[in-house]
Amino acid sequence: MTTPPGPKPTADTLAAAAKLATAKGPAPVRLWNPPFCGDIDMRIARDGTWFYLGTPIGRAPLVKLFSSILKREGDAYFLVTPVEKVGICVDDAPLLAIDFEAAGQGRDQTLTFTTKTEDTAIAGPDHPLRFARNPDTGEPAPYILIRSNLEALIDRKSFFRLIELGCHELHAGQRWFGVWSSGQFFPVIPSSDLPE
Repeated sequence: MTTPPGPKPTADTLAAAAKLATAKGPAPVRLWNPPFCGDIDMRIARDGTWFYLGTPIGRAPLVKLFSSILKREGDAYFLVTPVEKVGICVDDAPLLAIDFEAAGQGRDQTLTFTTKTEDTAIAGPDHPLRFARNPDTGEPAPYILIRSNLEALIDRKSFFRLIELGCHELHAGQRWFGVWSSGQFFPVIPSSDLPE
């Protein structure tokens, strides 16, 4: 991608534009397609920490504001406003689910997740859970779709709590261990792969 001429956006100019864009409610990021302005030295670490110019952004309201203008296109992530779009680096998922509430039991159970940036999503057909393996460690890497193809990595303590709610079900002709939410079964691991 080529960078158009002109001053490169900074975290301050993006924050100001994001405040204006979100003043009347959630930013309609999916509708915005401004010109690409280049990459900015901003990174989201696997633990949900945002960095700007190598330094952690310590102000939670600012991180929440930036997260409200996140957009994913393919495997790339951007911060977008109605007039500019900058690329950022994301180590794993752009959001981090730090807690959830369970209501009901079994097939009637609903799981409502909350992210570090205060997004909420009820796991189900519109917000599916996905369980992958960390390629480096082999450990489970659980995710939930939060909005507009942006996933949240589910933190370790929440994952352990989630597993406590699991059960065995027939899924795609095979017995799986998984969890229910909003009438949908989300398989975690084949039952045959679990120790006796």
